[in-house]
Amino acid sequence: MDEAIDQFLWTLRFERHLSDHTVDAYGRDLRKLVETLESSHGSVPPVEEVTESDLIAHLGALHEQGLSPRSIARATTSIRMLFKDQEERHALERNPAKLLTAPRIPRPLPDPLTLDEVDALLESPPHDTVLGIRDRAMLALLYATGMRVTELVTIRLMDLDLQRGVAIATGKGRKQRMIPVGSHAVTMVQNYLTDARPELAPGRAANVRPSAPVFLTIRGRGMSRQGFFKRLRGLAQSAGIKRSISPHKLRHSFATHLLANGADLRAIQAMLGHADIATTQVYTQVDRTALRRTYDDHHPRA
Repeated sequence: MDEAIDQFLWTLRFERHLSDHTVDAYGRDLRKLVETLESSHGSVPPVEEVTESDLIAHLGALHEQGLSPRSIARATTSIRMLFKDQEERHALERNPAKLLTAPRIPRPLPDPLTLDEVDALLESPPHDTVLGIRDRAMLALLYATGMRVTELVTIRLMDLDLQRGVAIATGKGRKQRMIPVGSHAVTMVQNYLTDARPELAPGRAANVRPSAPVFLTIRGRGMSRQGFFKRLRGLAQSAGIKRSISPHKLRHSFATHLLANGADLRAIQAMLGHADIATTQVYTQVDRTALRRTYDDHHPRA
């Protein structure tokens, strides 16, 4: 079983190029399965001897431990993927996880920022300091493209073509996609590259290579997800935004505002990098809710 798990995690990391965070999460789920099997059998059985009853008992134990439906669903996915991997390696005569079903998880509607909140946030960084110019560029690019925060902080100089107004984002599984960039964001990024970035990377040849990260810290290193998240929270507070905010909320706002202004759902899917159109369709529900609210607030016969 340990060997099967190690093979599976190796495949996720080096063949499917999933992030360390995702691979570690699958690993934790599967180690819990090993613990359950060892507890119920006295020792861990070989992977080919694990039965469907063993797996159902394990998922039931997770439920009794108080794990959320979301956590149990992820554990179910981890188990199904492990045994499918073993099946593809011809290590199993029968896949015991084939009929496992995960609990349904209600998908919460995204809670996008309003246009006024976006405007306030984009204007919150100072325009006359090096870090302020950088933050204005990062916020503008994030809202203009709907990138994930990891895609934003890892974008390289070679991934930007500001003359054409496009950026290349490297998403999950190292899949790349081209996203148009609006004129406002282009101007903000150009200002940063001209007026601020050279101040953050004085004398560092590595930081002007095409493969260097676009956005740098005060120490001349690439910005981290955590570092940007902290900056964002502080800027939101300065902008007077009272509710919680995250980089993903700007991604939601990008998609919702595009849809509200008539953008095609398939185009939004491509820009967000969603593999499945069903993931993007949640934004149609957000837009419908906003339309209903507008109707109720303003129609005389509502």
